[in-house]
Amino acid sequence: MRINAQIEIEDWELTEQFIRASGPGGQNVNKVATAVELRFEAERSPNLPGPVKARLKRLAGRRWTKEGAVVLQVDETRSQARNREIARDRLTELIRAALEKPKRRTPTRPTLGSKKRRLKAKKVRGEVKAMRGKVDPEP
Repeated sequence: MRINAQIEIEDWELTEQFIRASGPGGQNVNKVATAVELRFEAERSPNLPGPVKARLKRLAGRRWTKEGAVVLQVDETRSQARNREIARDRLTELIRAALEKPKRRTPTRPTLGSKKRRLKAKKVRGEVKAMRGKVDPEP
């Protein structure tokens, strides 16, 4: 399975298991295992660099197992072949997202004008609240 020009996932890294799906399908649901559980051994993959594996682990979240595998479950359609295709597409998208290096945030400071505008707004608001006090009946 090709991810990009440099990275290709071998067949031994992927394991597919078919399970019975929940949801619509009538009697077919009870008889045919259409849902797919795709398991990608990410931790042992020689094709993924270390930083990509770390980002993939963060992106996968609960789908990352203790053994270092990414497990995707798909039971969207009643077709086993289509579910397989969807699972592989999702894995590809997940790995592509992990390949993108996040940009470092450069800290910035507020401008003098923005500070002055903020302080002016606070002063105006304070004056509005000050006017809410009790009115003295004798002038």
